[in-house]
Amino acid sequence: MNLYAIVLSIIVATLLTVSFTRLSKVKTKADYLVAGRSLPAFVLVFTLLSSWIGSGSLLGGAENAYKHGFVALWQGGGGWAGLLLIYFIAPRARKFAQFTIPDLLEARYNQTARVLGVIAILFAFTAITSYQFIGGGDILSLIFPGVISPMLGRYIIAAFVIFFTAIAGMSSVAYTDLVIGLLATFSLVISFPLLVHAAGGWGAVHAALPASYFTPLGDFSLIQALEIFLPTCLLMLGNQSMYQKFFSAKSEKDARVAVVGWIIGTVILETVIVALAIVGNVLAKQNGSQPYPREILAFTALHSLPSLLGAVMMGAIFAKVISTANSFLFSPATNLINDIYVRYLSPDASDKKVLIVSRLTVVLLGGWALWQAVGITSVLAKTLYAYTIYSAALTPVILAAFFWQRATGAAAVASIAAGTVVTVSWDTAWVKHLLPQAIAARDAIFPALLVSLLCLIVVSYLTPPPDKEHLARLSA
Repeated sequence: MNLYAIVLSIIVATLLTVSFTRLSKVKTKADYLVAGRSLPAFVLVFTLLSSWIGSGSLLGGAENAYKHGFVALWQGGGGWAGLLLIYFIAPRARKFAQFTIPDLLEARYNQTARVLGVIAILFAFTAITSYQFIGGGDILSLIFPGVISPMLGRYIIAAFVIFFTAIAGMSSVAYTDLVIGLLATFSLVISFPLLVHAAGGWGAVHAALPASYFTPLGDFSLIQALEIFLPTCLLMLGNQSMYQKFFSAKSEKDARVAVVGWIIGTVILETVIVALAIVGNVLAKQNGSQPYPREILAFTALHSLPSLLGAVMMGAIFAKVISTANSFLFSPATNLINDIYVRYLSPDASDKKVLIVSRLTVVLLGGWALWQAVGITSVLAKTLYAYTIYSAALTPVILAAFFWQRATGAAAVASIAAGTVVTVSWDTAWVKHLLPQAIAARDAIFPALLVSLLCLIVVSYLTPPPDKEHLARLSA
């Protein structure tokens, strides 16, 4: 345990060093929110990779793989499909050069769309941050059993993430992600063949598990597979954290080059994570252990790898969780500052005052995310809930802003409101009572997305088209 503690201490010290180094470069709102629009492609690749692959993959995706096998790749595959489309969106996103997605929504639609966009993002991103706290707490509990409980671990991680995120904003997040991305890629890829060998080879892994673990759908129906594919794909397409990093790029070329590296890295790491969880399942059975499914990667690193590599892999998982928590905590904080405080409450606020309020906002949102983390039982369920809010409420209107000139402001407002309300209310008792069981038992993604799209399309054709000169100025 001393070795694991040392590795974690080195990682924490490194992250803090990078953050404090970047702190001296943060002088203005643009420095804090979009790193002064100065990030090169190499840094963008790893900050995108690190913020995307967090507890949703390392805990939720691994939990799914532990229980069901390679069908869990449908969740990662949604991200891959989204990435292929993002290759063509990234330059357009950089051309808009805004600070946040609600900035984009107001520029393209109206002020109401901006405010509703902020509300949807707050629900989705604090939920995503909350299960990062769970992941970090689980890791601390595994390393320090009997000393740190999973719940205490959540409080410790929340305190660190809140402090870490508040220091230097996007500049801090991006450059620490560079370190984390390199560490995680190395440790996960190197660990996989060693663990397969420890399990007796791939043939032994295959023989120890049901055949369904190695089929495209496993024990899922196609509908169930699509219910984990679509939220991930649509979140990827509309992810504010991602667009914010495109807005931080030095140029449109850097944004597009970064997407290529991001695609390659994501396909490799998501596949390795699922495969590691499957191998970990076999190793746990061979050792007579029954770990919590969401902890399978950390448990395997702790019990089945050489001490040093196990400590590095555990540290990489820990760092990934921290990285994702930083990104998804920082992102809604920028919304409250840029889209509410500066836009409506204090338009003439100095850069110094904006920076102070930004850091206080990070603290408040971190507290809300921690409150959610205390009550979560399933990371996978919380993952899909958060992804669905964003996918149904925001992704359709974001894509329409780039690609459909007929979309109107009234339609965007209706679409965002409908997607948010359907998702948040879907699992409530009164909805379950009103709907047939066959429909109520399904995940919220299909009904929420359908209602959102219908509102966007129907209301657009029922209202006057947008002003062509305004659209021309936006795309210039």
